[in-house]
Amino acid sequence: MDYNAVSVVIPCYNEEENLKRGVLDQVDNFLKKQTFQWEVIIANDHSSDQSLKLIQNFIKNHDKFRVLDLPHGGKPSAVYAGIKAAKYNFALFTDMDQSTPISELIKLMPYLRDFDLIIGSRGTTRSGNNLLRRLGARIFLTLRRWIILPEINDTQCGFKIIRTDLAKKIFPRLSFFQENIKGGWRVSAFDVEMLFMAQKWGYKIKEVPVLWQNQDISQTKGNRTNNYFKESIQMVKEIWQVRKNDYHGKYEKK
Repeated sequence: MDYNAVSVVIPCYNEEENLKRGVLDQVDNFLKKQTFQWEVIIANDHSSDQSLKLIQNFIKNHDKFRVLDLPHGGKPSAVYAGIKAAKYNFALFTDMDQSTPISELIKLMPYLRDFDLIIGSRGTTRSGNNLLRRLGARIFLTLRRWIILPEINDTQCGFKIIRTDLAKKIFPRLSFFQENIKGGWRVSAFDVEMLFMAQKWGYKIKEVPVLWQNQDISQTKGNRTNNYFKESIQMVKEIWQVRKNDYHGKYEKK
């Protein structure tokens, strides 16, 4: 197994404003200075703004970047599509807004040899978040740790490396893919279910503190306050469903 190579997967849904401020240049400027092998796969989840056009213009002059133009399916679907297209043994998925900058990858890479899943951890301050989101994050963390994965501080940071072969075993069994996604940018609690399944199957998880500051300036994903409330409620329900699924033996390793 090659521990000195990583496929960077960036899901994208209506990221026009973030793209215009140069997030892909940030990713490229960092990665091209590194000694390890890398590629960047942008998984476009049928964006309705100018995201795809901006990405296509960028990759014309960046041969290590490619884009997958996907039917709409939500964030987990976009991440999984990128992982399936990855050519390296490890895949990092990271958010387009780069709230956790790609340079934090340096903190995760040393653990590739000894762990199967290395996850970024943002702490509880969440710089750049308003009071509502900081309070919501604390409530969610308390509920989630009471229900599942009490030893992990941050399951929701969008900065994780997973062994590609492991991801291909886990993702098809996520509850998300049993649903019919009809619209919007569904995030879901897929991270929690993914981590729970990996842990249950005996794979090793490492949590690493990373820098995080809210950099998302996207204006085309819908009402972010309304989305936040809806997603928070839905995610708590999904986490509870993971516990129920486990009770009914749905995560037994095949």
